[in-house]
Amino acid sequence: MIELLAPAGNFECLKAAVQNGANSVYFGSNYFSARAFASNFNDENLKKAIEYAKIRGVKTYLTLNTLIKDSEFDEAILLASKAYEYGIDAILVQDLGLARKLIKLFPDLPIHGSTQMTVHNLNGALELQELGFKRVVLARELSLDEITYITKNTNIEIECFVHGALCISYSGQCLFSSMLRWSFW
Repeated sequence: MIELLAPAGNFECLKAAVQNGANSVYFGSNYFSARAFASNFNDENLKKAIEYAKIRGVKTYLTLNTLIKDSEFDEAILLASKAYEYGIDAILVQDLGLARKLIKLFPDLPIHGSTQMTVHNLNGALELQELGFKRVVLARELSLDEITYITKNTNIEIECFVHGALCISYSGQCLFSSMLRWSFW
């Protein structure tokens, strides 16, 4: 099945994606999102965004796709719990420790491996499948043949970016890419 998934950096972007045919949207909260320069959603707007999309039959995915420090772990779990309570359809993660805990706490909540994980081969996809992930967002550098090979040899859902890569280095290495980008100016 093909799903048109659009980013929503703020409520206006969310509305535009929903009103223009997106099947699902992904967005971050004010914490633990790799899209730090987006407006993102605070607790009140997170609930409102999920409700807005759900009423219109659009799925919502929360990005908790940064590496989580030990001191942040409980706060990340609390945020995921709130999103789960509000009806989020899936959570995208980078941190394996956070993913394992979410899979254990919320066995019916799909966990997606973020592009931040830099999964670029079949073994990476199979490992996430074994860990209980529902979907993996493959690295953007893969060819169509490589994506096809992974898709045919695993049961995990596959997601691919088709437009909008801002990273100039490698998928999942956004901080490195941003440092390179600014060093050239």
